[in-house]
Amino acid sequence: MKIALANDHGGLDLKPTVLEVLRARQIEVCDFGTFTTDSCDYPVFAQKAADAVASGECELGILICGTGVGISLAANKVKGIRCVCCSEPYSAAMSRRHNNANMLAIGARVLGTEAARLIVETWLDNQFEGDRHQRRVDLITAIENGEKLY
Repeated sequence: MKIALANDHGGLDLKPTVLEVLRARQIEVCDFGTFTTDSCDYPVFAQKAADAVASGECELGILICGTGVGISLAANKVKGIRCVCCSEPYSAAMSRRHNNANMLAIGARVLGTEAARLIVETWLDNQFEGDRHQRRVDLITAIENGEKLY
């Protein structure tokens, strides 16, 4: 498995925790930065990682910013991306099981390292259940393609 990883300056301090989880699982990482604490624009890094996931270069992606919110919003603008911002493990699990989320966003300013570790591990440990959930993911894709559902 290969995972796209990206962060802004606000997410830099939490990145080593995420890398530790991925390396312990022997998951290959494509790190799209940033690598400094200099103020930067999270949409740039979100798009780099999301493009890698959407193109198939990477299977999944993990994003980190201050809250996880802004970077997830930016990633979700890339066609084919279903990025979820999680602050607890239950949503991380359900986002994979029911929504087939292909990217996870977390916030370095709202999570401690152990909570972040648990969320990332939980997200990685769960798989899409398909069945009735596939129909719903297909509807999300239809919206993304400009179709009206009503």
